[in-house]
Amino acid sequence: MFGLAFYGAPTDIPRSLPLHSAPVVRGMDDDIISLVKSIVPPLTSKKHKGQDGRIGIIGGCKDYTGAPYFAAISALKVGGDLSHVFCTKEAATVIKSYSPELIVHPVLDSPNAVEEIEMWLPRLHGLVVGPGLGREDGLLKTEVIERSKARDIPIVIDADGLWLITQQPSIIQGYQKGILTPNFMEFTRLFEAFHHEPMNSSDHRRSVMQLSGALGNLTLVLKGEQDLISDGSKVYSCSVEGSGRRCGGQGDLLSGSMGVLAHWAHTTSTAVVAAFGACSLTRQCNNQAFQRHGRSTTTSDMIQEIGPAFKKLFES
Repeated sequence: MFGLAFYGAPTDIPRSLPLHSAPVVRGMDDDIISLVKSIVPPLTSKKHKGQDGRIGIIGGCKDYTGAPYFAAISALKVGGDLSHVFCTKEAATVIKSYSPELIVHPVLDSPNAVEEIEMWLPRLHGLVVGPGLGREDGLLKTEVIERSKARDIPIVIDADGLWLITQQPSIIQGYQKGILTPNFMEFTRLFEAFHHEPMNSSDHRRSVMQLSGALGNLTLVLKGEQDLISDGSKVYSCSVEGSGRRCGGQGDLLSGSMGVLAHWAHTTSTAVVAAFGACSLTRQCNNQAFQRHGRSTTTSDMIQEIGPAFKKLFES
């Protein structure tokens, strides 16, 4: 079931090590699956609403309303208690119409957007920046990332949030509770922005480790045939079987679920564990949905598989 390979010294997952200390070697280690299971909070009647995660999604504009919905609803389906979406006014009514489960704030294009979002930061356990954000300068709020870092909030950056990081990498560089989730093209842009040279297309594992190290050993996930996850010291390969279906929105399911897992992991484990868990879950959802729907599989079908997939991976 689980496909985990790591490239580096066969030790416990470190929080940071210099790149030169991690020669690339192959090995197998299923212990990370146990670590993912260990961060899953038990379900008990003694808890109150919000304890298992209040997640904020920053994204959603006129042209892109599905992405923040997919991320926010996935966070709830994984086990977060509350999902907040901070979007533009034009997108808010549309996103609200998708689900009554979400708390939608139409503030992203407000002149006081940063202050209005910052009011909610004390109530949030995790932040996902980028789904449906678009690339308009007025919507790319670097100050929100800075103020979230000041509160020690785990931050997942995906999609157009990665465009922002490519322009201003110092915003997230060195933040150990940051996770970047680029696809291949986004990764290529990030790599070349840091190294000012083309990446070695024949050795993705080395490139992932190099870029993570350059980013100050924050967690980096290169999505692909096998998801490569690195903290700058080792590279973990998540090859849980998915399918050949690549419908739009899968990355939003990944980032939303990762926002919750990053919250669960941040006091007792590492961002690498959260990232591996979210990658495994997304791939398993893809596999299960494909078994039912085949070529017609959509991300909405995958979201319906989150509960069964989570149980199969992490509660069995």
